[in-house]
Amino acid sequence: MLVPAKEMLQKAKAGHYAVGQFNINNLEWTKAILQTAQELQSPVILGVSEGAGKYMCGYKTVVGMVNGMLEEMNITVPVALHLDHGTYEGCYKCIEAGFSSVMFDGSHYPIDENVAKTTELVQVCRDKGLSIEAEVGAIGGEEDGVIGMGECADPNECKAIADLGVDMLAAGIGNIHGKYPENWPGLSFETLAAVQEKTGDMPLVLHGGTGIPDDQIKKAIHLGVAKINVNTECQLVFAEATRKYIEAGKDLQGKGFDPRKLLAPGTEAIKAKVKEKMELFGSVGKAND
Repeated sequence: MLVPAKEMLQKAKAGHYAVGQFNINNLEWTKAILQTAQELQSPVILGVSEGAGKYMCGYKTVVGMVNGMLEEMNITVPVALHLDHGTYEGCYKCIEAGFSSVMFDGSHYPIDENVAKTTELVQVCRDKGLSIEAEVGAIGGEEDGVIGMGECADPNECKAIADLGVDMLAAGIGNIHGKYPENWPGLSFETLAAVQEKTGDMPLVLHGGTGIPDDQIKKAIHLGVAKINVNTECQLVFAEATRKYIEAGKDLQGKGFDPRKLLAPGTEAIKAKVKEKMELFGSVGKAND
């Protein structure tokens, strides 16, 4: 059964580890992530961007697939299904479809409007038992066609949004989505420490987990980050494994063209990447804590 992300993130924050949010794009992606989480006894968050939701025929399809897998695969670890960078309308669609968690990204609204819309959604999520994430300070890189440079959030704005009753907060600390450029200056731990000081027990979220050096990830967890989003890295290893399979001509041998065989190396690559991340984040074995 799907659960909200709130409890698993509160435990992670208290225990100084982080839960990975791994974005899903299709059945293989979802299966690989759930299998790995179960194997490693790690809580997990399945992230769905609005673009991926559309690609998978809509949010009800996603909810049906994930719920079916939890049952058929006997998944016992805590799993949250979370809308990633949701619009105001998108949040309502996911709440209706049966997601257990949503992110309202109001970072492009003026702060007053962001506050008003977040307040409303917090109440709706609370009434329905869902968890809600908010964002302050645009996170750089490209996310569903929106491109920004890694900005740093204003700690006072973070406090204002945290005080509205959200369950987790994504604050820009110089992180970006996608691949990091050569001249990236690194995370701003100063900003992170200031945000942490203002928001107290609030679990903080690090978007754009791909390409941040491991030591910076560990430091961010130490400073209060309890949720880390990973997407690009899984896409890269999936593409690489698929390319190698085809370049080796394996799709031309026997029934190598069967999609179950064709997509298997990519699926295994995602499992290996998710395992590596769960170990780095410290969530292995934390499912029943």
